[in-house]
Amino acid sequence: MGMDRKNIQKEPWNDIPDWAHTLAKTLLQALKERDPYTYGHSRRVSRNAKLLADAAGLALYEQRVVEFASLFHDLGKMGVPDSILMKPGRLTVQEEAIMRAHPQKSTEILSPLMHIKFFNDIMPGILSHHERIDGRGYPEGLSGETIPVAARVILICDTFDAMTTTRPYRKGLTLDEAYKELRVHAGSQFDFKLVQAFVQHHTSWGTLEEEITEEFISTRFKKAA
Repeated sequence: MGMDRKNIQKEPWNDIPDWAHTLAKTLLQALKERDPYTYGHSRRVSRNAKLLADAAGLALYEQRVVEFASLFHDLGKMGVPDSILMKPGRLTVQEEAIMRAHPQKSTEILSPLMHIKFFNDIMPGILSHHERIDGRGYPEGLSGETIPVAARVILICDTFDAMTTTRPYRKGLTLDEAYKELRVHAGSQFDFKLVQAFVQHHTSWGTLEEEITEEFISTRFKKAA
């Protein structure tokens, strides 16, 4: 599933300029101001996705790609109207179409950074994080291993966080209930092996305490570069 750790460490990755660190922090701050729930959700998904990538044996660079793709995966929701983003009931067909455009919107927001290798590498995970193993996802209807591994990791962590988070209009599932849902849909919606790894290791990961700060961004990017 992952690339060889030795080979990946020999790859001459491009340095990430200091201004990119600042811009990343600015984007996250903008998301926090626009939608505090999505900001917190993105932080939790990013942490779990990085840990799942590690548990699944992905190379160190891939783990950083997964971590930051998931951190930025919902940036596009900044452009979704509150009437849709925070609607407690079922979305209409038109509203669903607007919501489903957020992966592309996320990549559009980051597109000025695509000339930097690291940002270019996180784009597939962001764009495809709602693709399903059975091909019934979006935006492109990819299936199986044609879905980038980063996107397969993010989908599991994204869905798990959504299921277990209590919102004003519904109570979150317990961990056991959420694990059961992941298992039920493993092989159809989710990557079967990644679900196994998530359920096996998740309880040992503890809780998220780290805040997104300039130091956090700078340290993580420097490790990824």
